Amino acid sequence: MAAVSFENIVKRYDDVTVIDGLELSIADEEFMVFVGPSGCGKSTALRMIAGLESISAGNLRIGDRVVNDIAPKDRDTAMVFQSYALYPHMSVGENIGFGLKIRKVPKPEIERRVKDVARILELDTLLDRKPKALSGGQRQRVALGRAIVRDPSVFLFDEPLSNLDAELRVAMRAEISKLQTELKTTMVYVTHDQVEAMTMGHRIAVLAPLSRGYKTNLMQVGTPMELYDEPQNAFVAKFIGTPHMTVFEVTLDEAGKFTLGGAAISPPERYDLGPLSQPGSKLLVGGRPEHARPGGRAHWTHTAEITTQVRAVEQLGHEIILHVDAQEQRMLGKMVGRVNPPRAGDDLTLTVNLDRLHLFDPETEARVPYKQ
Repeated sequence: MAAVSFENIVKRYDDVTVIDGLELSIADEEFMVFVGPSGCGKSTALRMIAGLESISAGNLRIGDRVVNDIAPKDRDTAMVFQSYALYPHMSVGENIGFGLKIRKVPKPEIERRVKDVARILELDTLLDRKPKALSGGQRQRVALGRAIVRDPSVFLFDEPLSNLDAELRVAMRAEISKLQTELKTTMVYVTHDQVEAMTMGHRIAVLAPLSRGYKTNLMQVGTPMELYDEPQNAFVAKFIGTPHMTVFEVTLDEAGKFTLGGAAISPPERYDLGPLSQPGSKLLVGGRPEHARPGGRAHWTHTAEITTQVRAVEQLGHEIILHVDAQEQRMLGKMVGRVNPPRAGDDLTLTVNLDRLHLFDPETEARVPYKQ
């Protein structure tokens, strides 16, 4: 297996730069997920690892080798695409073993490795079937098998589950995570679905499009809970989490407080506001729905009661998401359990956990630093 390193990587198409200054190290045997909206460069970065995209500047390493000019077939990587790309005239076994066949691997060895992989993926009873006789999930497992049978140093996945229905996506997420644990291999996985990212990755790299004015694509890299609990900027705060964090702009008054839903609120003490503490300064304030709930929360230390009006209600069975207006700010709240929800247009008092508010600089969108 092998580590992968992006060293100040740049990718340009003519005069358009889509990746700029990407610095990222992926450890040996790590499951790294690239996540972000369309145009953020996540698939381009993956294809550069595979050698399917050239590198405009910087170095890309797989293990100890700089692979910028090494052909795809010599990089010891295997890629699973969004489309299964199976050969319709070949059986499942032939599809899985085709890569070995063109590499002149002896036939007995191909048969042994195909059977081993088919057993791992529970395809051993389907080896003689053609792709048209398979379900979507089975076809996806065949595509996985074609990659696994090569025993590469790095597995690459480009949105492999996007063609599956919701139930199959959940099942295949578990299958791929289980495979990574069993194979102990380096995996790099691209998705636009942050739920996939949160449930699968050891670490997640959140990327943003340069077209939005950011200086670099990489917004933050960390474990799922690091990104959820400690977003380093407003982009990550709003992108990670279902439902997302509400981020809105406030202005500090003469007392150093801001007003939300009729309540005067002091910024959490853990933040070092510096020049942003002056009266008239603006801040970006973020809060997750689970930290804004109707009724008191006995285990929350610092709270505020805010007055809101319900705009919409989403009933999800185990929880209820509330879309509310707190004077000029729109935000989300949450109710848990089987309770009677309010209706659109109702007035509603929410208790906000002030210790879980996040503050960001409105100019840079970076998180306000903590006090030392």
